[in-house]
Amino acid sequence: MDRPADTTGIALVVIDMINTYDHEDAELLVPSVKRVVPVLAELIDRAREADVPVIYANDNFGLWRSHHGELVNDALKRPHADLIEPIRPDDDSLFVVKARHSIFYETPLSYLLGRLGVGHVVLSGQVTEQCVLYSALDAHIRHLNVTVPRDAVASIHPHLESAALEMMERNMGARITTAKEIDFAR
Repeated sequence: MDRPADTTGIALVVIDMINTYDHEDAELLVPSVKRVVPVLAELIDRAREADVPVIYANDNFGLWRSHHGELVNDALKRPHADLIEPIRPDDDSLFVVKARHSIFYETPLSYLLGRLGVGHVVLSGQVTEQCVLYSALDAHIRHLNVTVPRDAVASIHPHLESAALEMMERNMGARITTAKEIDFAR
């Protein structure tokens, strides 16, 4: 199959939300994630209803023999399973395992987006001032349009989140909005 000539499609990318929360800074992150999960669950549902690809790009936490099912199952066995269940991948979700901050670094995501005809990514998940920021920069470098719903990203440090969102908007041309403002039907 050749790469689609039309790259006007949109995809929702869910970053690092399949998480055991047994890492450094988890105590600072969890309150923000609790606020984001209901918004993100609704955003995922709307994307699925509109037949928009939902792509989970998730850290493998150094488990090099793991796959997405194992990551999900492990997270669901932990104390914060309530943060995973509402946003868990379904059978149609796509999954990219990543090892570093950016969803693009050493992953097949660029290729996948090209095959899907995607020229616009909606970045959601965690952590705004780390993985979301670096992923937005890498998307910008790849000439992708970027939207970040500020209420569908979680942070460790709120003041750094504000700075990261401003950097994405000013330096990368990202559209910073709310989840409700995203229209997947366009």
